[in-house]
Amino acid sequence: MLVTTCQIFCRLAGYPIPGFLEASEQAIAVFAFLGVAYAQRYGAHIRMDMIIGATHGRLRWLLEAIGTLLAMLLIAVLIRYSWNFFYDAWEVGDTTYDYGIPTWPSKFLVPFAFSIWFVRLTLQLIGFLRLFLWPKADPVAVPIIKSAAEHAEDEASSAGGGK
Repeated sequence: MLVTTCQIFCRLAGYPIPGFLEASEQAIAVFAFLGVAYAQRYGAHIRMDMIIGATHGRLRWLLEAIGTLLAMLLIAVLIRYSWNFFYDAWEVGDTTYDYGIPTWPSKFLVPFAFSIWFVRLTLQLIGFLRLFLWPKADPVAVPIIKSAAEHAEDEASSAGGGK
């Protein structure tokens, strides 16, 4: 935000920061991909809960484990092919057009972030399988998905308006 403000004032003064747009485009990878494992940890990704939300006990944990395993397969494919894009940029020395900013650092962040997400999914899979085997155990390493009403109640209580 500070750099953007500086860019605006420099532009108004007639001296824009060279390569600002290209550097901003490269930085998008940081914001777009590095937060996915964090969001996975808290169950913040969009998901369809119509079937799984209606189940309980072992069936629920089994369905969650199957869904997590499918996500792991997809992420494994994305890691493999995003690594190819990074490696090609590294080998060729790919740069941006105008200012020659190397593109490989931002292209490396994609398979790196997907790898962190894969590790998070692995922990989650182990947690779901544990709950499948021992349904009465406390949930560990799995997101607890709450209804909209439960979520609103938690927010209200954390703001000082609840119990």
